Amino acid sequence: MQIGNSELETVCREVFVPALIACGFDPKRVDKHNEGRLLKSEIVEFIETSDIIIADLTNERPNCYLEVGYAMGLDKFRNLILTAREDHNQDNTNYEKGGPKVHFDLSGYDILFWNPKDLKGFREELEKRIRRRMATLVSSTSQPSDPWDHEWISKHQAVAASGLKKTGKPGFMEVQMALRNSKLNVSQGDLLQVADQSQIHTFGWPLAPVAKNIAEYMPKPRTDGIVADIFIKEDGGYDYWAIRKDGTFYLLKSLFEDGRIPQRIFFNTRIVQITEMLLYAVRLYTGLKVPVDTRVIIRIRHGGLKGRILAAVGNRDLHWERICDEDEVSTEIETTLEGIESNLVNLVQKFTEPLFIIFDYFELSKGVLEDIINNFVAGKVT
Repeated sequence: MQIGNSELETVCREVFVPALIACGFDPKRVDKHNEGRLLKSEIVEFIETSDIIIADLTNERPNCYLEVGYAMGLDKFRNLILTAREDHNQDNTNYEKGGPKVHFDLSGYDILFWNPKDLKGFREELEKRIRRRMATLVSSTSQPSDPWDHEWISKHQAVAASGLKKTGKPGFMEVQMALRNSKLNVSQGDLLQVADQSQIHTFGWPLAPVAKNIAEYMPKPRTDGIVADIFIKEDGGYDYWAIRKDGTFYLLKSLFEDGRIPQRIFFNTRIVQITEMLLYAVRLYTGLKVPVDTRVIIRIRHGGLKGRILAAVGNRDLHWERICDEDEVSTEIETTLEGIESNLVNLVQKFTEPLFIIFDYFELSKGVLEDIINNFVAGKVT
């Protein structure tokens, strides 16, 4: 909605907020509930995570139309309720030619128009509409489809676990990615080309490396995709990754820390590698011609953590030792390719918070996290 307009502030206070509360929701408005971060990223996060989104189109605010378009791009049509003052309806007797209106691209949608003199009636009708949407959403999400092909994942996990065992080191980072409702069927040759182009060489050896010049490390074609199995005997590093023809991705790699200071976890290295993985996902699926509004599910698991001490590589230090008593932690998120780029810092935070907290409640400030991510994107060592 337009912020700072006295009439709309009244509508928000007397209609939107009480109607949502009456339906069991916790109303959020970014100018009142932000956490001090960039408003753009917080708006994106609100839209991605909200069950009900009310967008008021009164006074033709460009930001409202932009955010409605983003919600629709996420396929959140059922979550979205459009409202506008009645004089924006070109079929209403109060409409003035040349005056404000609902733009053509949204005029065909079901819009709840309101009368400024009957806010009580507007609230009642809005509450009914919210409850109808809730019933639809519960029906459509009561049995969410499982995006993972567990048989395919388990097959690659078994091979990767055997390869990791050769290193003699228990620590690992595992990544799974799948596209929601994927219709891809990409040839092995094209998968190899895109995988090669998707590598990020900011700090040398990338995640999901494509070692085309070393025969034993070269990705191998399989009937359903391509696979790489790489064990570097000199330093004990291990990488295993696979991409299926439908875009499903699997990676297991040994921890960078085990090649430097075993029994440590570098918090800035974890941030950097998770950031690299998210940016790799964007490169990979963009290269596979996946639309930017496609839903992608990403799961990242760290293992072999028990007894490790949290530390940092470079010039970032902790004041006292924080030891982990858990052996594994896994986090899964669902977003869009577009959402990864626009919401990168928040997504990295969602993956790292569960990992860091098991090291004696360690919490990293948002400013430090953002600084590490920005330095990585800019190609600087932190």
